[in-house]
Amino acid sequence: MTETPPPYGTPDHPRVAVRGEARLEVDPETARIGITVTARGKDRRTALEDLTRRNNHVLELARTYGQAVEKLETGALSLTPELTPRGRDEKIRAYHGRVHVTAVLNDFTALGELTTRIADLDMTRVDGPWWSLRPDSPAHATARRQAVHEAVQRAREYADALGAHLTALVELADLGAENTAPLAMPAPPGGIRGRAAYGSATEPAPALDLEPQRQTVYAQVNARFTMSPPQL
Repeated sequence: MTETPPPYGTPDHPRVAVRGEARLEVDPETARIGITVTARGKDRRTALEDLTRRNNHVLELARTYGQAVEKLETGALSLTPELTPRGRDEKIRAYHGRVHVTAVLNDFTALGELTTRIADLDMTRVDGPWWSLRPDSPAHATARRQAVHEAVQRAREYADALGAHLTALVELADLGAENTAPLAMPAPPGGIRGRAAYGSATEPAPALDLEPQRQTVYAQVNARFTMSPPQL
């Protein structure tokens, strides 16, 4: 009957503890842009109607890109009164409307064109893009496997240096394998703002050439092995 080595080190079964690490540079899988549509009117109804019209235009424009737009979500909506400078009698000077939309794309060629077309709209701001990997990206599994392989190789090298060999794996602890690059990098000050008049017939701006930002994937594991008695 084969003797099972104890889970702790002994002179007959010394224990070796190592860390395996992996770091991969991979292309992003998705890009996210933030869109802020605004409107201003002297009365509440006008501001709300302008905001609704501009928001619908942005959504319709994004939907024309089909499956290239993986996700389209509307976030916070606000309609805020602006009081007169003194504001003592609560007289309203104007109303400010704002709605936030998030678009996630998987086609980076369409990304540059869509970003430019939205930025060309009046009273519209674009922030981003923010590049990322999907949570189930194969890159994460690849990094984890590489970290385990490195841990085994490192432990073998320690054992070989002592004239010994590994006999059993005692513990393998996952320290996390995740995309540590920020999912939402801070946008440049002011973002990309719309410039052309809303619905104007001016010549469309050329599509932006956006170069994808490569993503860094990390994985780390702690591994403990027992080995044969060293040749000291």
